[in-house]
Amino acid sequence: MKYVTLGRKGPKVSEVGIGMWQAGGKSWGQDVVDHDCQQAMERAIDLGVNLVDTAEAYGEGHSEEVVGHAIRAAGRDRVFIATKVSGDHLRPRDVERACRRSLRRLGVREIDLYQVHWPNPWELSPIPETMKALERLQRQGRIRHIGVSNFDVRDVEEARSSFSRADIVSDQVQYSLLHREPEAGLTSYAKREGIALLAWSPIAKGVLAAKYTPANRPKDSIRSDNDLFRPQNLKVVAPLVALVRKTAKAHGKTPAQVALRWLADHPGVIPIPGVKRPAQAEENVGAAGWSLRRAERAALDRTSAAVLGRLDTF
Repeated sequence: MKYVTLGRKGPKVSEVGIGMWQAGGKSWGQDVVDHDCQQAMERAIDLGVNLVDTAEAYGEGHSEEVVGHAIRAAGRDRVFIATKVSGDHLRPRDVERACRRSLRRLGVREIDLYQVHWPNPWELSPIPETMKALERLQRQGRIRHIGVSNFDVRDVEEARSSFSRADIVSDQVQYSLLHREPEAGLTSYAKREGIALLAWSPIAKGVLAAKYTPANRPKDSIRSDNDLFRPQNLKVVAPLVALVRKTAKAHGKTPAQVALRWLADHPGVIPIPGVKRPAQAEENVGAAGWSLRRAERAALDRTSAAVLGRLDTF
């Protein structure tokens, strides 16, 4: 496993992490089982992954509990724990309470990366107040690093200007061959400022893994209501999926591994694909340690852009 720096001067984390959203309950399907999710995380750690992402909002803390069991089994020193405070808990006192609850569920004394899950859409708690609360938690030794999630450049800049000494090391955003909005300005800003981008939904909830077609659509609640899975949109993305599959065959890889590699080849971008079974953890790790050819990346970029221009808005 290759390790990269989180942010400009942050710790070393695996170039491919894992996300534990699936461990939050049955919303990802009736086949989601706590034991399997825990085993998947342990397997990923055994294969060199140390970055594990979760959130208090995933199953109202259930994902953090599953992650906590896996940490105890795998060993605390082998895991870089990233979790998130909900957008409903951004007032200073609520931030502190949420952090204590997350620490308890995870079974640790310190969270490695504590992230604001979403900017508060109603601005009930101004970003500066939230950030100052996070900086206090850092000084108290409850968290090591501060991150944000789903922040645009303007929000990141406001957050950074709120600190007296701390800074943001990462922004977690939806990013994949089928979600390239960060490239409108955030990727260049993050690269210039030394802020890592953690890419959630890096295989577009399974579409880029070549799992779904108009005749084979997912039934779980997370994906079934997502516009990307409309039959007409699955038809539109078929050329991109076919190219991903062709590229994978050329490297002896799977389509999911190519989609993850496309992201990991971007400096400062770390994909965090979800896992709910050990086999998925093994597949994700297969995205590390190699690179796409320049011509392959260019072809994927062109096909992705063409497909995105034809998608029914989602």
